[in-house]
Amino acid sequence: MSVGVVWFRRDLRLQDNPALDVAVRAHERVVLVYIHAPDEEKPWQPGAASRWWLHHSLKALDADLRKRGSMLHLLVGPSSAALGTLIGQTNATAVYWNRLYEPAIMQRDERVERAMEKRGVAVNITNAALLVEPWMPTTKQGNSYQVFTPYWRNVREQLRPQPPCSAPTKIASPHIPASATIDELKLLPTITWDKGFYTHWTPGEHGAQRRFAKFLTSGIEDYREGRDRPAENWTSSLSPHLHFGEIGPRQIAWKILRSNASAGGEWFLRELGWREFSHHLLYHFPKTPERNLNRQFDTFPWARRDALSIERWQRGRTGIPMIDAGMRQLWETGWMHNRVRMLVASFLTKNLRQNWTEGARWFWDTLVDADLANNTQGWQWTAGSGADAAPYFRIFNPVTQGKRFDPEGDYVRRWIPELKSVPTKFVHEPWLDADVLAKTKYPAPMIELSASRTSALGAYQQMRRDVAKIRVEK
Repeated sequence: MSVGVVWFRRDLRLQDNPALDVAVRAHERVVLVYIHAPDEEKPWQPGAASRWWLHHSLKALDADLRKRGSMLHLLVGPSSAALGTLIGQTNATAVYWNRLYEPAIMQRDERVERAMEKRGVAVNITNAALLVEPWMPTTKQGNSYQVFTPYWRNVREQLRPQPPCSAPTKIASPHIPASATIDELKLLPTITWDKGFYTHWTPGEHGAQRRFAKFLTSGIEDYREGRDRPAENWTSSLSPHLHFGEIGPRQIAWKILRSNASAGGEWFLRELGWREFSHHLLYHFPKTPERNLNRQFDTFPWARRDALSIERWQRGRTGIPMIDAGMRQLWETGWMHNRVRMLVASFLTKNLRQNWTEGARWFWDTLVDADLANNTQGWQWTAGSGADAAPYFRIFNPVTQGKRFDPEGDYVRRWIPELKSVPTKFVHEPWLDADVLAKTKYPAPMIELSASRTSALGAYQQMRRDVAKIRVEK
């Protein structure tokens, strides 16, 4: 009897799963396993919100597998030892998995591959997470890209997605000893701060498909303009489903291109391109989660770490409505609208002049879609230290941004109930009316936006002078 092992990781779906598809076709029996080994992902093991999502996604996958006559076998790492034990129990001759691209995971996977081959076990590795492998698009000179537009032009011209493979209707598995239970992995929080998550999300492949279908019918046509309006429901909200592989980018691209993509569809494909670009950068510059890509920013005079200011930012108590609304949305739902992500990141790194790594770590722990490539690229882009970055002197004003993209204050009122009844003319600047602050108990601004902008620009000029001095001395 031919037995193969499919190692699920962040590809928690049955449709368009190349590793699963190949294994089911090649073997009479297939063992389906997830190995819990967060220590192998250090220093970027999953944060609290990600663990919440993973718990429910694993449950959803196991339920789908049981409908097909199988189940998800759960093991606790180290991964190589766990797979070795499983292979010994089942006499499996091959292991299948879909590739991941974070530096620590790639190193782990290389070790596992060598260990399997030493045992005489065949290893089959496929791509289920990206439209293109991160090393494939290169400039005419054969180098990696550091600017998005030419990168995406290259990828888009070559984009020819194939029809996604179907989910298997039945999966035969050999008898193996009992595995761990999902509850034993202890992924859920012990203090119930996650209540709001349940009303906003349905983790799992079916939840992903329903959300995508809804976006195709009621969001994609207005996506190009509507994606900047945080009070509207015109974004896909697919990012956590994509991160955990409950839906794949090729499935999305296939459907959009088959429907003769409208302007909204093309713009959404471009947003998928940003995700691809982020993985391209992380692959070529694996130290960027902790280190500035633009090394000039190593000399940037960040303000001294201010724990109180950082905490007020984290809790949505800065006194700046658009910032506080975004941070409260994050705390309540584990997600934040992308336009607002840029605003809160700009406020932390420029108005408060705190190092971007402070924000990246907070997002990593609180976002259900925390993705190392996207998180790193987003924070470095806003801070001005990354590839294709916003110039440092582009400092988003949360008041003018609020008036432009949330003109009636609907987003602010939803997430800051204190301001629900405030007149629209004050909703983005409640400090202009002392009575509003007194009645609502909403805090006064922790900083003066104009003065903090001037200070940030001064710090940027100081960095440029320091870099020029270093060059002269060399």
